[in-house]
Amino acid sequence: MPEDTSENTPENTPELIHFNQLNLAPVLIARLDEMDYQQMTTVQSLSLPVILNNADAVVRANTGSGKTTAFTLAVLSKLNAKRFSPQALVLCPTRELAHQVADEIRKLAKSMANIKVLTLCGGEPTRIQTNSLEHGAHVLVGTPGRILDHLEQRNLELSALSTFVLDEADRMLEMGFQESLSAIVKHIPKARQTLLFSATYPKNIAALAEQVTTEATNINAFQEEAKPRIEQHFYATNNEDNAQLVMSLLNEHQPENCLIFCNTKNEVKDMLDTLKTNQFSVLALHGELEQKDRDQAIVQFSNGSVRVLVATDVASRGLDIAELDLVINVHMAHDLDTHTHRIGRTGRAGKDGIAITLIGAQDDYKMRLLEDTLAEPIQIKSAPALVNNKPLKATMTTLHLSGGKKDKLRPGDIVGALTRDNVLSAEDIGKIKLESTFGFVAVNSRLAKHALGLISNNRIKGKRFRAKML
Repeated sequence: MPEDTSENTPENTPELIHFNQLNLAPVLIARLDEMDYQQMTTVQSLSLPVILNNADAVVRANTGSGKTTAFTLAVLSKLNAKRFSPQALVLCPTRELAHQVADEIRKLAKSMANIKVLTLCGGEPTRIQTNSLEHGAHVLVGTPGRILDHLEQRNLELSALSTFVLDEADRMLEMGFQESLSAIVKHIPKARQTLLFSATYPKNIAALAEQVTTEATNINAFQEEAKPRIEQHFYATNNEDNAQLVMSLLNEHQPENCLIFCNTKNEVKDMLDTLKTNQFSVLALHGELEQKDRDQAIVQFSNGSVRVLVATDVASRGLDIAELDLVINVHMAHDLDTHTHRIGRTGRAGKDGIAITLIGAQDDYKMRLLEDTLAEPIQIKSAPALVNNKPLKATMTTLHLSGGKKDKLRPGDIVGALTRDNVLSAEDIGKIKLESTFGFVAVNSRLAKHALGLISNNRIKGKRFRAKML
Protein backbone atom coordinates (compact mmCIF):
# COMPACT_ATOMS: atom_id res chain seq x y z
CA MET A 1 0.00 0.00 0.00
CA PRO A 2 1.20 3.59 -0.59
CA GLU A 3 2.53 5.38 2.44
CA ASP A 4 0.13 7.42 4.53
CA THR A 5 -0.58 8.24 8.14
CA SER A 6 -3.24 5.66 8.84
CA GLU A 7 -4.70 2.35 7.84
CA ASN A 8 -8.31 1.47 8.45
CA THR A 9 -9.05 -2.14 9.28
CA PRO A 10 -11.99 -3.85 10.97
CA GLU A 11 -9.89 -4.02 14.17
CA ASN A 12 -8.95 -0.37 14.64
CA THR A 13 -11.84 1.60 13.17
CA PRO A 14 -14.95 2.66 15.14
CA GLU A 15 -17.92 0.65 13.90
CA LEU A 16 -20.61 2.52 11.99
CA ILE A 17 -23.72 0.47 11.38
CA HIS A 18 -26.36 2.62 9.71
CA PHE A 19 -26.10 4.97 6.71
CA ASN A 20 -27.94 7.70 8.60
CA GLN A 21 -24.86 8.02 10.83
CA LEU A 22 -22.98 9.44 7.85
CA ASN A 23 -22.80 13.02 6.62
CA LEU A 24 -24.95 12.29 3.58
CA ALA A 25 -27.51 14.54 1.91
CA PRO A 26 -31.09 13.82 3.08
CA VAL A 27 -32.08 12.91 -0.49
CA LEU A 28 -29.47 10.10 -0.51
CA ILE A 29 -30.44 8.87 2.96
CA ALA A 30 -34.06 8.73 1.80
CA ARG A 31 -33.09 6.83 -1.34
CA LEU A 32 -31.06 4.31 0.68
CA ASP A 33 -34.11 3.78 2.90
CA GLU A 34 -36.28 3.22 -0.18
CA MET A 35 -33.85 0.55 -1.37
CA ASP A 36 -33.76 -0.95 2.14
CA TYR A 37 -30.02 -0.18 2.40
CA GLN A 38 -29.78 0.54 6.11
CA GLN A 39 -27.05 -1.50 7.76
CA MET A 40 -23.64 -0.98 6.21
CA THR A 41 -21.31 -3.75 5.10
CA THR A 42 -17.74 -3.87 6.38
CA VAL A 43 -16.23 -2.09 3.38
CA GLN A 44 -18.88 0.63 3.56
CA SER A 45 -18.40 1.16 7.29
CA LEU A 46 -14.61 1.41 6.91
CA SER A 47 -14.39 3.44 3.71
CA LEU A 48 -17.30 5.88 3.69
CA PRO A 49 -16.12 8.11 6.59
CA VAL A 50 -12.83 8.50 4.68
CA ILE A 51 -14.01 8.91 1.11
CA LEU A 52 -16.92 11.20 1.99
CA ASN A 53 -14.22 13.51 3.39
CA ASN A 54 -12.82 13.79 -0.15
CA ALA A 55 -9.64 11.85 0.67
CA ASP A 56 -7.89 9.46 -1.68
CA ALA A 57 -8.24 5.83 -0.67
CA VAL A 58 -6.83 2.44 -1.63
CA VAL A 59 -9.36 -0.18 -0.60
CA ARG A 60 -8.86 -3.92 -0.52
CA ALA A 61 -12.27 -5.57 -0.63
CA ASN A 62 -13.94 -8.73 -1.90
CA THR A 63 -16.14 -8.81 -4.96
CA GLY A 64 -19.76 -8.54 -3.85
CA SER A 65 -18.86 -6.76 -0.59
CA GLY A 66 -20.87 -3.59 -1.23
CA LYS A 67 -17.97 -1.50 -2.51
CA THR A 68 -19.98 -0.20 -5.50
CA THR A 69 -22.46 1.44 -3.15
CA ALA A 70 -19.58 2.94 -1.18
CA PHE A 71 -17.90 4.71 -4.08
CA THR A 72 -21.26 5.60 -5.66
CA LEU A 73 -22.24 7.55 -2.54
CA ALA A 74 -18.90 9.38 -2.68
CA VAL A 75 -19.48 10.23 -6.34
CA LEU A 76 -23.09 11.38 -5.94
CA SER A 77 -22.34 13.45 -2.83
CA LYS A 78 -20.07 15.75 -4.85
CA LEU A 79 -22.03 16.10 -8.09
CA ASN A 80 -23.19 19.48 -9.32
CA ALA A 81 -26.32 18.57 -11.28
CA LYS A 82 -26.38 21.97 -12.99
CA ARG A 83 -22.94 21.38 -14.52
CA PHE A 84 -23.54 19.05 -17.47
CA SER A 85 -19.99 17.77 -17.92
CA PRO A 86 -18.23 14.62 -16.65
CA GLN A 87 -17.43 15.04 -12.97
CA ALA A 88 -16.75 11.37 -12.15
CA LEU A 89 -15.11 8.55 -14.09
CA VAL A 90 -15.37 4.92 -13.00
CA LEU A 91 -13.11 2.43 -14.80
CA CYS A 92 -13.98 -1.29 -14.80
CA PRO A 93 -12.14 -4.28 -16.29
CA THR A 94 -15.10 -5.66 -18.28
CA ARG A 95 -18.17 -4.49 -20.12
CA GLU A 96 -20.41 -6.60 -17.92
CA LEU A 97 -19.08 -5.08 -14.70
CA ALA A 98 -19.29 -1.57 -16.16
CA HIS A 99 -22.97 -2.04 -16.94
CA GLN A 100 -23.61 -3.45 -13.44
CA VAL A 101 -21.86 -0.48 -11.84
CA ALA A 102 -23.72 2.02 -14.03
CA ASP A 103 -27.04 0.42 -13.08
CA GLU A 104 -26.20 0.70 -9.36
CA ILE A 105 -25.26 4.37 -9.77
CA ARG A 106 -28.52 5.07 -11.62
CA LYS A 107 -30.53 3.33 -8.89
CA LEU A 108 -28.95 5.39 -6.13
CA ALA A 109 -29.22 8.61 -8.17
CA LYS A 110 -32.91 8.07 -8.91
CA SER A 111 -34.03 10.61 -6.30
CA MET A 112 -31.60 13.26 -7.58
CA ALA A 113 -32.75 15.55 -10.36
CA ASN A 114 -31.39 15.12 -13.91
CA ILE A 115 -28.29 13.02 -13.16
CA LYS A 116 -27.05 11.41 -16.36
CA VAL A 117 -24.87 8.29 -16.19
CA LEU A 118 -23.25 7.18 -19.45
CA THR A 119 -21.60 3.80 -20.11
CA LEU A 120 -18.64 3.72 -22.54
CA CYS A 121 -17.48 0.20 -23.39
CA GLY A 122 -16.15 -1.72 -26.36
CA GLY A 123 -18.49 -3.91 -28.38
CA GLU A 124 -20.85 -0.97 -28.92
CA PRO A 125 -20.77 1.56 -31.79
CA THR A 126 -18.40 4.45 -31.05
CA ARG A 127 -20.61 6.79 -33.11
CA ILE A 128 -23.61 6.32 -30.81
CA GLN A 129 -21.44 6.92 -27.74
CA THR A 130 -19.98 10.06 -29.33
CA ASN A 131 -23.49 11.43 -29.94
CA SER A 132 -24.39 10.75 -26.30
CA LEU A 133 -21.24 12.54 -25.13
CA GLU A 134 -22.22 15.61 -27.15
CA HIS A 135 -25.36 15.88 -25.01
CA GLY A 136 -23.30 15.78 -21.82
CA ALA A 137 -23.16 13.48 -18.79
CA HIS A 138 -22.37 13.75 -15.09
CA VAL A 139 -20.88 10.29 -14.50
CA LEU A 140 -18.98 8.09 -16.95
CA VAL A 141 -18.53 4.35 -16.41
CA GLY A 142 -16.41 2.42 -18.87
CA THR A 143 -13.59 0.10 -19.79
CA PRO A 144 -10.06 1.54 -20.17
CA GLY A 145 -9.71 0.79 -23.87
CA ARG A 146 -12.87 2.55 -24.97
CA ILE A 147 -12.40 5.52 -22.60
CA LEU A 148 -8.89 6.04 -24.01
CA ASP A 149 -10.23 5.79 -27.58
CA HIS A 150 -12.67 8.64 -26.92
CA LEU A 151 -9.97 10.73 -25.27
CA GLU A 152 -7.55 10.25 -28.16
CA GLN A 153 -10.26 11.05 -30.70
CA ARG A 154 -11.12 14.17 -28.67
CA ASN A 155 -14.71 13.04 -28.20
CA LEU A 156 -14.26 13.32 -24.45
CA GLU A 157 -13.01 16.17 -22.29
CA LEU A 158 -12.39 15.63 -18.58
CA SER A 159 -11.26 19.01 -17.23
CA ALA A 160 -14.21 19.10 -14.79
CA LEU A 161 -13.46 15.64 -13.36
CA SER A 162 -13.33 15.60 -9.55
CA THR A 163 -13.62 11.85 -8.78
CA PHE A 164 -11.66 9.01 -10.40
CA VAL A 165 -12.53 5.42 -9.43
CA LEU A 166 -10.66 2.26 -10.42
CA ASP A 167 -12.88 -0.73 -9.69
CA GLU A 168 -11.30 -4.21 -9.52
CA ALA A 169 -7.93 -2.71 -10.39
CA ASP A 170 -6.15 -6.06 -10.03
CA ARG A 171 -8.28 -7.56 -12.81
CA MET A 172 -7.59 -4.54 -15.04
CA LEU A 173 -3.86 -5.15 -14.71
CA GLU A 174 -4.32 -8.90 -15.26
CA MET A 175 -6.06 -8.06 -18.54
CA GLY A 176 -3.19 -5.86 -19.73
CA PHE A 177 -4.67 -2.38 -19.20
CA GLN A 178 -1.61 -0.84 -17.48
CA GLU A 179 -0.63 1.33 -20.47
CA SER A 180 -4.22 2.45 -21.06
CA LEU A 181 -4.59 3.42 -17.38
CA SER A 182 -1.35 5.44 -17.47
CA ALA A 183 -2.50 7.21 -20.63
CA ILE A 184 -5.94 8.03 -19.17
CA VAL A 185 -4.38 9.55 -16.03
CA LYS A 186 -2.56 12.08 -18.23
CA HIS A 187 -5.94 13.39 -19.45
CA ILE A 188 -7.52 14.03 -16.05
CA PRO A 189 -6.94 16.86 -13.54
CA LYS A 190 -4.28 16.35 -10.89
CA ALA A 191 -6.57 17.98 -8.34
CA ARG A 192 -9.06 15.14 -7.92
CA GLN A 193 -10.14 12.42 -5.54
CA THR A 194 -8.92 8.95 -6.53
CA LEU A 195 -10.43 5.74 -5.17
CA LEU A 196 -8.77 2.43 -6.02
CA PHE A 197 -10.51 -0.87 -5.21
CA SER A 198 -8.82 -4.25 -5.52
CA ALA A 199 -9.42 -7.74 -4.11
CA THR A 200 -5.70 -8.55 -4.11
CA TYR A 201 -2.63 -6.41 -3.51
CA PRO A 202 0.36 -7.62 -5.56
CA LYS A 203 3.34 -5.36 -6.30
CA ASN A 204 1.88 -4.03 -9.54
CA ILE A 205 -1.21 -2.78 -7.69
CA ALA A 206 1.02 -1.05 -5.13
CA ALA A 207 2.86 0.65 -8.00
CA LEU A 208 -0.40 1.69 -9.65
CA ALA A 209 -1.71 3.09 -6.36
CA GLU A 210 1.50 5.09 -5.94
CA GLN A 211 1.05 6.45 -9.46
CA VAL A 212 -2.59 7.54 -9.28
CA THR A 213 -3.24 8.50 -5.62
CA THR A 214 -2.00 11.25 -3.29
CA GLU A 215 -1.56 10.58 0.43
CA ALA A 216 -4.12 7.81 0.19
CA THR A 217 -5.69 6.19 3.23
CA ASN A 218 -5.29 2.42 3.20
CA ILE A 219 -8.46 0.49 3.96
CA ASN A 220 -8.34 -3.27 4.34
CA ALA A 221 -11.90 -4.60 4.27
CA PHE A 222 -10.97 -7.94 2.73
CA GLN A 223 -12.63 -10.87 4.48
CA GLU A 224 -11.41 -14.43 4.07
CA GLU A 225 -14.07 -16.62 2.53
CA ALA A 226 -14.61 -20.32 3.08
CA LYS A 227 -12.80 -22.24 0.38
CA PRO A 228 -15.19 -23.90 -2.07
CA ARG A 229 -15.34 -27.68 -2.05
CA ILE A 230 -14.13 -28.47 -5.54
CA GLU A 231 -13.31 -31.97 -6.70
CA GLN A 232 -10.65 -31.86 -9.43
CA HIS A 233 -10.21 -34.54 -12.12
CA PHE A 234 -7.57 -34.73 -14.86
CA TYR A 235 -7.83 -36.58 -18.17
CA ALA A 236 -5.21 -37.26 -20.81
CA THR A 237 -5.82 -35.89 -24.30
CA ASN A 238 -3.92 -36.24 -27.57
CA ASN A 239 -5.19 -32.80 -28.68
CA GLU A 240 -7.01 -34.27 -31.69
CA ASP A 241 -10.19 -35.47 -30.00
CA ASN A 242 -10.82 -32.80 -27.37
CA ALA A 243 -14.41 -32.25 -28.47
CA GLN A 244 -15.15 -35.98 -28.36
CA LEU A 245 -13.62 -36.21 -24.90
CA VAL A 246 -15.66 -33.24 -23.70
CA MET A 247 -18.85 -34.85 -25.01
CA SER A 248 -17.99 -38.08 -23.20
CA LEU A 249 -17.51 -36.17 -19.96
CA LEU A 250 -20.76 -34.26 -20.40
CA ASN A 251 -22.58 -37.52 -21.07
CA GLU A 252 -21.05 -39.13 -18.00
CA HIS A 253 -21.73 -36.27 -15.56
CA GLN A 254 -24.99 -34.88 -17.05
CA PRO A 255 -24.57 -31.50 -15.31
CA GLU A 256 -27.41 -29.01 -15.17
CA ASN A 257 -24.95 -26.49 -16.56
CA CYS A 258 -21.29 -26.50 -17.59
CA LEU A 259 -18.75 -23.81 -18.38
CA ILE A 260 -16.02 -24.93 -20.81
CA PHE A 261 -12.82 -22.86 -20.94
CA CYS A 262 -10.64 -22.75 -24.05
CA ASN A 263 -7.38 -20.84 -24.40
CA THR A 264 -8.12 -19.35 -27.85
CA LYS A 265 -11.08 -18.02 -29.85
CA ASN A 266 -10.51 -20.65 -32.54
CA GLU A 267 -10.73 -23.44 -29.97
CA VAL A 268 -13.99 -21.93 -28.71
CA LYS A 269 -15.43 -21.85 -32.22
CA ASP A 270 -14.38 -25.44 -32.99
CA MET A 271 -15.83 -26.73 -29.72
CA LEU A 272 -19.06 -24.81 -30.29
CA ASP A 273 -19.47 -26.24 -33.81
CA THR A 274 -18.96 -29.83 -32.67
CA LEU A 275 -21.31 -29.57 -29.71
CA LYS A 276 -23.98 -27.89 -31.84
CA THR A 277 -23.66 -30.57 -34.51
CA ASN A 278 -24.24 -33.16 -31.80
CA GLN A 279 -27.36 -31.35 -30.59
CA PHE A 280 -26.06 -29.94 -27.31
CA SER A 281 -27.70 -26.82 -25.93
CA VAL A 282 -24.65 -24.57 -26.24
CA LEU A 283 -23.50 -21.00 -26.86
CA ALA A 284 -20.10 -19.30 -26.91
CA LEU A 285 -18.39 -16.25 -25.42
CA HIS A 286 -15.31 -14.80 -27.10
CA GLY A 287 -13.81 -11.43 -27.90
CA GLU A 288 -15.27 -11.08 -31.40
CA LEU A 289 -18.89 -11.11 -30.24
CA GLU A 290 -20.91 -7.90 -30.23
CA GLN A 291 -22.04 -6.70 -26.80
CA LYS A 292 -25.66 -7.61 -27.56
CA ASP A 293 -24.70 -11.20 -28.39
CA ARG A 294 -22.50 -11.46 -25.27
CA ASP A 295 -25.30 -10.19 -23.06
CA GLN A 296 -27.84 -12.56 -24.57
CA ALA A 297 -25.51 -15.56 -24.19
CA ILE A 298 -24.92 -14.75 -20.52
CA VAL A 299 -28.65 -14.27 -19.87
CA GLN A 300 -29.56 -17.58 -21.51
CA PHE A 301 -26.87 -19.48 -19.62
CA SER A 302 -27.85 -17.81 -16.34
CA ASN A 303 -31.54 -18.65 -16.67
CA GLY A 304 -31.10 -22.24 -17.83
CA SER A 305 -32.10 -21.70 -21.48
CA VAL A 306 -28.62 -22.91 -22.45
CA ARG A 307 -26.88 -25.78 -20.66
CA VAL A 308 -23.29 -25.35 -21.92
CA LEU A 309 -21.23 -22.18 -22.39
CA VAL A 310 -17.85 -22.31 -24.16
CA ALA A 311 -15.65 -19.30 -23.38
CA THR A 312 -12.21 -17.75 -23.37
CA ASP A 313 -10.93 -16.33 -20.08
CA VAL A 314 -11.22 -12.67 -21.11
CA ALA A 315 -14.76 -13.11 -22.47
CA SER A 316 -15.92 -14.81 -19.28
CA ARG A 317 -14.81 -11.96 -16.99
CA GLY A 318 -17.76 -10.53 -15.13
CA LEU A 319 -19.78 -13.73 -15.58
CA ASP A 320 -21.55 -14.30 -12.28
CA ILE A 321 -23.37 -17.64 -12.08
CA ALA A 322 -24.30 -18.55 -8.52
CA GLU A 323 -24.73 -22.29 -9.13
CA LEU A 324 -22.47 -24.00 -11.65
CA ASP A 325 -22.29 -27.79 -11.67
CA LEU A 326 -19.21 -28.40 -13.79
CA VAL A 327 -16.18 -26.59 -15.20
CA ILE A 328 -14.11 -28.19 -17.98
CA ASN A 329 -10.70 -26.80 -18.96
CA VAL A 330 -9.67 -27.74 -22.48
CA HIS A 331 -5.94 -27.72 -21.59
CA MET A 332 -4.32 -26.03 -18.63
CA ALA A 333 -4.77 -22.28 -18.26
CA HIS A 334 -1.81 -20.03 -19.04
CA ASP A 335 -1.01 -19.61 -15.33
CA LEU A 336 -2.02 -21.01 -11.94
CA ASP A 337 -4.01 -17.94 -10.89
CA THR A 338 -6.19 -18.26 -13.98
CA HIS A 339 -6.67 -21.99 -13.34
CA THR A 340 -7.81 -21.19 -9.79
CA HIS A 341 -10.14 -18.48 -11.07
CA ARG A 342 -11.65 -20.88 -13.62
CA ILE A 343 -12.38 -23.73 -11.26
CA GLY A 344 -13.61 -21.30 -8.61
CA ARG A 345 -16.70 -20.71 -10.76
CA THR A 346 -18.10 -23.99 -9.43
CA GLY A 347 -18.58 -25.04 -5.80
CA ARG A 348 -20.27 -21.77 -4.83
CA ALA A 349 -23.14 -21.03 -2.47
CA GLY A 350 -22.05 -23.81 -0.13
CA LYS A 351 -22.40 -26.52 -2.75
CA ASP A 352 -19.84 -29.03 -3.96
CA GLY A 353 -18.33 -28.50 -7.40
CA ILE A 354 -16.49 -30.53 -10.00
CA ALA A 355 -13.67 -29.23 -12.22
CA ILE A 356 -12.15 -31.28 -15.02
CA THR A 357 -8.92 -30.43 -16.84
CA LEU A 358 -7.71 -32.05 -20.05
CA ILE A 359 -3.96 -32.57 -20.03
CA GLY A 360 -1.97 -32.70 -23.26
CA ALA A 361 1.78 -33.16 -23.70
CA GLN A 362 2.28 -29.39 -23.77
CA ASP A 363 0.60 -29.05 -20.36
CA ASP A 364 3.07 -31.19 -18.43
CA TYR A 365 5.13 -28.34 -16.94
CA LYS A 366 2.07 -26.32 -15.88
CA MET A 367 0.51 -29.46 -14.42
CA ARG A 368 3.60 -30.07 -12.28
CA LEU A 369 3.45 -26.49 -11.00
CA LEU A 370 -0.17 -27.04 -10.05
CA GLU A 371 0.66 -30.36 -8.44
CA ASP A 372 3.09 -28.59 -6.09
CA THR A 373 0.14 -26.66 -4.64
CA LEU A 374 -2.06 -29.72 -4.05
CA ALA A 375 -2.14 -32.05 -1.07
CA GLU A 376 -1.88 -35.18 -3.25
CA PRO A 377 -0.22 -36.07 -6.59
CA ILE A 378 -2.33 -35.57 -9.70
CA GLN A 379 -3.78 -38.79 -11.08
CA ILE A 380 -4.33 -38.60 -14.83
CA LYS A 381 -7.27 -40.70 -15.99
CA SER A 382 -7.96 -42.24 -19.37
CA ALA A 383 -10.78 -40.78 -21.40
CA PRO A 384 -14.19 -42.39 -20.84
CA ALA A 385 -15.75 -43.99 -23.91
CA LEU A 386 -18.63 -42.20 -25.63
CA VAL A 387 -21.12 -45.06 -25.61
CA ASN A 388 -24.41 -43.26 -26.29
CA ASN A 389 -24.63 -39.57 -27.08
CA LYS A 390 -27.08 -38.03 -24.61
CA PRO A 391 -26.69 -34.33 -25.42
CA LEU A 392 -27.58 -31.80 -22.75
CA LYS A 393 -30.78 -30.05 -23.82
CA ALA A 394 -32.42 -27.08 -22.14
CA THR A 395 -35.99 -27.25 -20.86
CA MET A 396 -36.33 -23.45 -20.85
CA THR A 397 -36.41 -20.89 -23.65
CA THR A 398 -35.66 -17.19 -23.35
CA LEU A 399 -38.06 -14.56 -24.67
CA HIS A 400 -36.72 -11.11 -25.50
CA LEU A 401 -39.19 -8.29 -24.73
CA SER A 402 -39.12 -4.82 -26.30
CA GLY A 403 -40.00 -3.13 -22.99
CA GLY A 404 -38.10 -2.62 -19.76
CA LYS A 405 -37.69 -0.44 -16.69
CA LYS A 406 -38.29 2.81 -18.57
CA ASP A 407 -41.72 1.44 -19.48
CA LYS A 408 -42.37 0.87 -15.74
CA LEU A 409 -42.39 -2.89 -16.28
CA ARG A 410 -41.86 -5.08 -13.23
CA PRO A 411 -41.33 -8.85 -13.03
CA GLY A 412 -44.80 -9.23 -11.56
CA ASP A 413 -46.35 -7.59 -14.64
CA ILE A 414 -44.68 -10.16 -16.89
CA VAL A 415 -45.72 -13.09 -14.71
CA GLY A 416 -49.29 -11.79 -14.77
CA ALA A 417 -49.27 -11.50 -18.56
CA LEU A 418 -47.92 -15.04 -19.01
CA THR A 419 -50.39 -16.68 -16.61
CA ARG A 420 -53.52 -14.75 -17.65
CA ASP A 421 -55.16 -17.73 -19.39
CA ASN A 422 -53.92 -20.36 -16.91
CA VAL A 423 -51.99 -22.31 -19.57
CA LEU A 424 -48.65 -21.35 -18.01
CA SER A 425 -48.27 -21.60 -14.27
CA ALA A 426 -45.69 -19.82 -12.12
CA GLU A 427 -43.59 -23.01 -12.27
CA ASP A 428 -43.34 -22.60 -16.07
CA ILE A 429 -41.68 -19.19 -15.70
CA GLY A 430 -38.00 -18.87 -14.85
CA LYS A 431 -35.71 -15.91 -14.25
CA ILE A 432 -36.80 -12.44 -15.38
CA LYS A 433 -34.19 -9.77 -16.14
CA LEU A 434 -35.24 -6.22 -16.95
CA GLU A 435 -32.95 -3.60 -18.46
CA SER A 436 -33.89 0.02 -19.20
CA THR A 437 -35.51 -0.53 -22.62
CA PHE A 438 -35.80 -4.31 -22.95
CA GLY A 439 -36.11 -7.46 -20.89
CA PHE A 440 -35.71 -11.24 -20.83
CA VAL A 441 -37.89 -13.97 -19.38
CA ALA A 442 -37.24 -17.72 -19.35
CA VAL A 443 -40.26 -19.95 -19.97
CA ASN A 444 -40.89 -23.67 -20.31
CA SER A 445 -39.74 -24.58 -23.85
CA ARG A 446 -42.85 -26.71 -24.36
CA LEU A 447 -45.01 -23.60 -23.89
CA ALA A 448 -42.67 -21.01 -25.42
CA LYS A 449 -44.79 -20.35 -28.53
CA HIS A 450 -47.89 -19.87 -26.42
CA ALA A 451 -45.98 -17.51 -24.12
CA LEU A 452 -44.75 -15.57 -27.14
CA GLY A 453 -48.33 -15.07 -28.30
CA LEU A 454 -49.46 -13.89 -24.87
CA ILE A 455 -46.84 -11.16 -24.86
CA SER A 456 -47.19 -10.12 -28.50
CA ASN A 457 -50.99 -10.15 -28.75
CA ASN A 458 -51.98 -8.55 -25.45
CA ARG A 459 -51.31 -5.35 -23.58
CA ILE A 460 -49.18 -5.13 -20.45
CA LYS A 461 -49.92 -2.07 -18.30
CA GLY A 462 -51.88 -0.64 -21.22
CA LYS A 463 -49.03 -1.00 -23.72
CA ARG A 464 -48.15 -3.46 -26.46
CA PHE A 465 -44.65 -4.94 -26.52
CA ARG A 466 -42.93 -7.05 -29.13
CA ALA A 467 -41.36 -10.36 -28.15
CA LYS A 468 -39.15 -12.92 -29.84
CA MET A 469 -37.52 -16.21 -28.91
CA LEU A 470 -33.75 -16.23 -28.63
